[in-house]
Amino acid sequence: MTHLPIARELLSSAPPEVADMVLLDYDARLMRRKKLIAQGGVAFLVDLAEVTNLDDHWGFLLEDGRAVGVEAAAEDLIEVRGDLARLAWHIGNRHTPCQIAADHLTIRRDHVIEAMLIHIGANLTRTTGPFRPEGGAYGKGRTMGHDHGHSHHHD
Repeated sequence: MTHLPIARELLSSAPPEVADMVLLDYDARLMRRKKLIAQGGVAFLVDLAEVTNLDDHWGFLLEDGRAVGVEAAAEDLIEVRGDLARLAWHIGNRHTPCQIAADHLTIRRDHVIEAMLIHIGANLTRTTGPFRPEGGAYGKGRTMGHDHGHSHHHD
């Protein structure tokens, strides 16, 4: 069995020397314990005290002193334009993670949510990029979305 360095600590900012960077999508940036292999090949085991949203941190401090940063991976997204207050209400009512900009909202591609948004007059544009939605209402955490692959009806 190969011994991997363990990351039990998170860093809030980049140190002077960075060993590698790991590219993770939105779902993967919420973790507690997992083996990761960074872009340059550094393999390590994450072993945090609790499930943590990595969006709140720069990266990991490995037990051997090396630092590995976290970058948001590109994902399939939808830019939503129109009556943003109304559209944001409907997106939030579906517990869908949403990134907010001055002139548009961004969500991950989801055919159920997209159909609902088109029905209420949204203009949608497919795009790809890092997804960094708003956190919880109290500044930490995540919005837990619904899985629309099953039969689930919202009124």
